Amino acid sequence: MTGRLRTLALAPAATLLALTVGAPFLILAAYACLSRGVYGGVMPPWTLENWQRLADPLYAGILARSFLVAALSTLLCLLLAFPLALYIARSTRRKNLLLALVMLPFWTSLLVRTWAWMFLLRDTGLVNMLLMKAGLISAPLPLLYNWGAVVLGLVYAHLPFMVLPLYAALERQDPALAEAAADLGAREWQAFWRVTLPLAAPGIRAGVLLTFIPCLGTFLIPDLLGGGRTILVGTFIQNQFTTARDWPFGSAVSLALMAVVLVLLWAEVRRRKEPLL
Repeated sequence: MTGRLRTLALAPAATLLALTVGAPFLILAAYACLSRGVYGGVMPPWTLENWQRLADPLYAGILARSFLVAALSTLLCLLLAFPLALYIARSTRRKNLLLALVMLPFWTSLLVRTWAWMFLLRDTGLVNMLLMKAGLISAPLPLLYNWGAVVLGLVYAHLPFMVLPLYAALERQDPALAEAAADLGAREWQAFWRVTLPLAAPGIRAGVLLTFIPCLGTFLIPDLLGGGRTILVGTFIQNQFTTARDWPFGSAVSLALMAVVLVLLWAEVRRRKEPLL
């Protein structure tokens, strides 16, 4: 492909990225340096006050709590997804069926699925009703509007994003490698630890990125399953643009979150001295 033809082929995608990523980024950068309007929105003069407010320990605590919840959700997704992806990769007849089941949640809206969890976990929901009918509990358990419900919703919503890259990495592995390790005297867990797991590292990294970053910035699941009692950085940014009507500060927090994520990704690339994906 010649240089001109390559440029023409990439032009539509580059234009779309410039409009959908570059333009909103510039708008956020400008808003973050303006003052809050009397009735919302932004207005002159230019100021750095929105950035100075980020030094408040309250906001640092929200950011730290968001990282902790996102990291815990990502770890649980990895622990649940790896055996499932390995089973699908080693399957022969039902591989396509299992992959379709993994992608089945994408056929419905995330909002609908989150509301379904609310009906399951509420005091009069299916889970409490079954436990009470079984005689295991005498009063409904507080399953909704807490951190456990938020983590459960995050794991449920993002599990397919961890399974698919892991499956892609495991499916490419040659089964003869594990057989060769066994022939050399390695036990089954040793072959997994020294052969299967290292070769799946690109899939693990891709899955962690695809899971951790959306978990860090999400606001729908913490808002619904947390019931306003669990403030994460995503819900905090949403509140700035809606309830608080403080668009400049919401823009500053959004850009700060983006900068923290990019710095962590850059540090990981530098540490490993290899392509991220």
